[in-house]
Amino acid sequence: MNAALSLAGLALTIVILWANLRPWWTGSRDPKMLAPFGKGAGLGVLGTMCTGGLLGWLAGCAPQVGSAAGSKAVGSMTGTQTSTPLARGSLSGSLSEEGAIVVFLIAVGVVFAWRKASKDDKKRMAGGAFCGASLCATAGVAGALSFLPNLVNQAGDAGRAAFESAGVL
Repeated sequence: MNAALSLAGLALTIVILWANLRPWWTGSRDPKMLAPFGKGAGLGVLGTMCTGGLLGWLAGCAPQVGSAAGSKAVGSMTGTQTSTPLARGSLSGSLSEEGAIVVFLIAVGVVFAWRKASKDDKKRMAGGAFCGASLCATAGVAGALSFLPNLVNQAGDAGRAAFESAGVL
């Protein structure tokens, strides 16, 4: 899937982002409060680097679902249909084998966190994953995060080198 996020989809994504960040901002601003949303957002962003598989498919669905739901919400509230697509960005196709292992391990860690999370934290994680994947479908966010695939690949390279080097472990 290679759908662009629409302007209405961006509005919906911003609403979800705001709903998750506002309680933190108006509360104690304890960084731990952002952890569930951050875990989901990180996985959503990493999913956009995947060219296939479950993560790639889910990341590709996020802009489509957001655009459709956003168009319906904005249209219902204002009477104006908005489906104008934003400039498309992408982090996909940049993962090496070693980078794919890093993404896999992070995804498994997030799944383990999901299984232990409360109902509210699961909602925050899902919202984070949606926001991360949707925002990375825009040229601006994808451009700002263009360093990420190389960073993930380098982490995988370092892990591989550590396990292949004599006397390291």
